[in-house]
Amino acid sequence: MLLLLATLLLYSCQRASGDWDGEHKLIILGIDGMDPQLLNKFMQEGKMPNFSRLVQKGSYHTLTTSIPPQSPVAWSNMITGMNAGGHGIFDFIHRDPATFDLYFSASRVEAPKHAIHIGSWVIPLGGGTAEQLRHGTAFWEILDQHGIPNTVYRIPSNFPPIPAKGFTLSGMGTPDLRGTYGTFTFYTDDPMATAGMVEGGQTISVQVQNSQVTSQLIGPSNSFRKGSPAATEPFTVSVDPLEPVAHIKFEEQEFVLRESEWSGWKPVEFNLMPFVNVRGICRFYLKQAHPRFELYVSPINIDPADPALPISTPANYSKQLTQEVGEFHTQGIAEDTKALSAGVLDDKEFLEQSHTVLAEHRRVFDAEFPKFRRGLFFFYFSSLDLNSHMMWRLTDPQHPEYDAASAAQYGSAIEEFYQQMDQVLGEVLPKLDDHTTLLVMSDHGFAPYYRSFNLNTWLLDNGYIALKPGVAADDSQPLANVDWSRTRAYGLGLNGLYLNVHGRERDGIVPPGADAAALLKEIKDKLLAVRDPKNNLPVITRVDLASEVYQGPYAQSGPDALVGYNRGYRAGWKTILGAFPPDVLEDNSNPWSGDHCMDYTLVPGVLLSNRKIEAQNPALTDIAPTILAEFGIAKAKGMMGQSVFQPDKASH
Repeated sequence: MLLLLATLLLYSCQRASGDWDGEHKLIILGIDGMDPQLLNKFMQEGKMPNFSRLVQKGSYHTLTTSIPPQSPVAWSNMITGMNAGGHGIFDFIHRDPATFDLYFSASRVEAPKHAIHIGSWVIPLGGGTAEQLRHGTAFWEILDQHGIPNTVYRIPSNFPPIPAKGFTLSGMGTPDLRGTYGTFTFYTDDPMATAGMVEGGQTISVQVQNSQVTSQLIGPSNSFRKGSPAATEPFTVSVDPLEPVAHIKFEEQEFVLRESEWSGWKPVEFNLMPFVNVRGICRFYLKQAHPRFELYVSPINIDPADPALPISTPANYSKQLTQEVGEFHTQGIAEDTKALSAGVLDDKEFLEQSHTVLAEHRRVFDAEFPKFRRGLFFFYFSSLDLNSHMMWRLTDPQHPEYDAASAAQYGSAIEEFYQQMDQVLGEVLPKLDDHTTLLVMSDHGFAPYYRSFNLNTWLLDNGYIALKPGVAADDSQPLANVDWSRTRAYGLGLNGLYLNVHGRERDGIVPPGADAAALLKEIKDKLLAVRDPKNNLPVITRVDLASEVYQGPYAQSGPDALVGYNRGYRAGWKTILGAFPPDVLEDNSNPWSGDHCMDYTLVPGVLLSNRKIEAQNPALTDIAPTILAEFGIAKAKGMMGQSVFQPDKASH
């Protein structure tokens, strides 16, 4: 026994401080949004036997999330071992202080900058670009440098995927073919439906004439045409006059759907100019054939078999996957939450789509995990996060959108997705041996979202934002009608509070230094004093100053302060984009009913391992150093954390 113990100690020390021995393996299951309270509940009820077994034989801790606790920020912390000051991702939404243009934080896709104009054609000179905006060195880049084989499947904040020797597939942040986070299309002949763009989608009015519908699939903007109109592809639907059935035809494809039936993935090509096509994939759902015609078409995903933008390393990896498991969602946020919020999909239809997404992920996992022999294997699952966002209201009678009848049908949905994660863990546990470390982690937990706090309306009411004379507040346009010559602070994003700083913002008036610090303290104190008149609870439980919580070269590039909401509260949808809803506080009537963009101390993630975790308060920034230490690699410059197995006690 003593000899065995000595051998294990020697092996552990060698692995922590020496070169990789070629045998040690590391498996990481990244489960977005797994909440410690829910995990504990389901384990206590006997519904997560494999997680219970891992806890009994290994370790289980809560995991300190990012500031703010938003997925792109959190996963960037995990990837780089730095906080937002080091990697530069502060929110889903960033702003250019010189122009106040808003843009997605994770990546930028741009058309060629130079072109020749010939009639109605625009001939580009050179190619377009897809640029990742996250800074810092990813842990798998360092593994590559040391010759450690690795597979990193769908990790967020990696689009376009950075050059890598291992197998990677981009995840959250990957756009659809239209360059958005996901734009569905809804075709209907309902005269009461309003045609045009809605958040996350587009409604198109159609007519059923002689039992036939003719319309167009909407593709990407065609930069080869003046004005960059959307490329389109015609399709027809023949509706059976008696049966609830429709025959759909486009390009060389024909298929039949019954009411309440989903199609499989259908390829579609959009012609941009002669001999230039771009290919995507989409799914059709026939909601209703008659008396009303209603057809949902999913966002046009980048086709993994023939990607129009880079989504994997090596470039043909996504094609290899389709040959093994069939077509799959490539859009970073695959579950169409916006279609449910817009009432285009109902709970049953949304959950059918969500189960398809998870089934795809599990097919890929079942294909890839058995191949794992050496180095690192990371696999990401999105289902707990997206379905907790949308289905929380059916588990919580206190929620404004709770419905007892719907809860009776679908109230167990979140629990069922947790149980599927337990099944995945059950596939991994038998593969563990003395040379294999397992980490199961989530980026944050979850909480109810009962009420919205409209930060910009509050700033307006409290004199920190001023409007131009004679105009009213606008509840739809970003920072519309703001008089910047009299405005001292504004809100953007889910947690961001900015000062209108002189020399930084386009029309800044707040002197940097002591004046800015005093103003931030004043606003912070007032925000912490806000109470909800409904229940006298504090709406905001902490306000973190960027100067105190961020380190690194980008520490001053984001918000000046991060608003941490109490459980049950979050920034309102319109205030996120700088608008001014009428009320400071309002009930959340959106199906998006659970959230985590709050006080980061109230929504920790989870960390489990088959080994003893020595760190008392492990954080997301510890994961990258832990990965490196598992292969005997010192943490990279700028990494904040330590190995959770052998922490530097002074750092925790």
